[in-house]
Amino acid sequence: MGRNSGAGPTGKGFDGVLSRENGSVNGQPQHVLIIGAGLGGLRTAEQLRAAGFEGRISLVGEEPHPPYDRPPLSKQLLAGDWEPERIVLRGREGLDELAVRTYLGTRAVALRPGEVELSDGSTLHADAIVIATGVVARRLPGQPDHLHTLRSVEDALALREALEKAGSLLVVGGGFIGAEVASTAKSRGLHVTVIEALPVPFTRILGDEVGALCGRLITEGGVTLRTGARLARFLDADDPGAVAVELVDGTRIDADVAIVGVGGQPRLGWLADTGLDLSNGLVCDDSGRVRGLEGVWAVGDIAAWDDAEHGGPRRTEHWTNATDQAAVVACAIAGAEPPPPTVPYFWSDQFGLKIQLIGRPELADSTLALHGSGLSGGAVKGTVVGYLAGDRLVAVVGFGAARLVARYRALVANGANRAEALSTAESLG
Repeated sequence: MGRNSGAGPTGKGFDGVLSRENGSVNGQPQHVLIIGAGLGGLRTAEQLRAAGFEGRISLVGEEPHPPYDRPPLSKQLLAGDWEPERIVLRGREGLDELAVRTYLGTRAVALRPGEVELSDGSTLHADAIVIATGVVARRLPGQPDHLHTLRSVEDALALREALEKAGSLLVVGGGFIGAEVASTAKSRGLHVTVIEALPVPFTRILGDEVGALCGRLITEGGVTLRTGARLARFLDADDPGAVAVELVDGTRIDADVAIVGVGGQPRLGWLADTGLDLSNGLVCDDSGRVRGLEGVWAVGDIAAWDDAEHGGPRRTEHWTNATDQAAVVACAIAGAEPPPPTVPYFWSDQFGLKIQLIGRPELADSTLALHGSGLSGGAVKGTVVGYLAGDRLVAVVGFGAARLVARYRALVANGANRAEALSTAESLG
């Protein structure tokens, strides 16, 4: 991957109106500083320009790489089908076209009103600050250092190299990242075991019925899935570099390689001196303004935005969520009209199928079979399930049924009722 770092501009687009040092530009802030050079940070910069922002934009990123896409880490990059250059979202030239000054390979270490201190000792001043630092992989008590996690391109390449020499993989955590890694490893011919502490995988996101379908997808893909499997401790493995674990029921599992995928923790330690409650991210209003910090916004995995449906702040770790929030924050800073509301969307590629979710299943109190026979024991592929809150359709999930799922987006957005959902299902066959 190409690198673009340093405290100065790296190409065209930094002169003229975009580099005025004094006064506002067209009534907008003079300088927007974005902390976090992942998807959320990049999209914020892009949306600022799209919204007509003419001031300076600076982008600080802890990793030395230009912004890159993370979903391929567990799939194409891990499989060896893609190399790192292919996942870059915007390289040096693309950032120059946006007139974005980059500080890559540099961490933010402290926040004070209107300024951010960096790990190299420098301080950046700004009229508006956007925090998009994402999450770090959660570690388990006693987790050996040689067990893998997956948050960065380096993590993916290290795991890819380890799998090339391995015959077996243990995945601790049966969430979407764990399932995607299991799928990729199985396609490479490894024996794969997934252990999940919950009785049904994915139940926190999709509920028991649909979570069971995801579990079937894993087992029918040739992976050993152990649910209700609580990890008691890590053991000394027979071979150097290998892994061994003991479950609460006394079962021992050995593998050549292991990855821990048990969620992430917001990367907010550098904000400890602000006095904010950071236990579940940065609490924001519904436009992304951080409560308790003047002139600061937050987007992406670390941002807990006010949510009318929940009656309080809610944090969501989805790719499209970061993109949607970036558009809202950019318009708020630039003084542009806010974008129209969007329908939440999530997808996962595993075991030859694309799982797609539109809407908010956590609001539902019942499910509704729309297509396929997965809920009654039939094939997982082609199954589409609706989620209802009372009589209102709040979400739809599909397994290898992209054409069908797309037809329900408008219904979810408009809060269609059960009868409308069933009528649509009948018309689609």
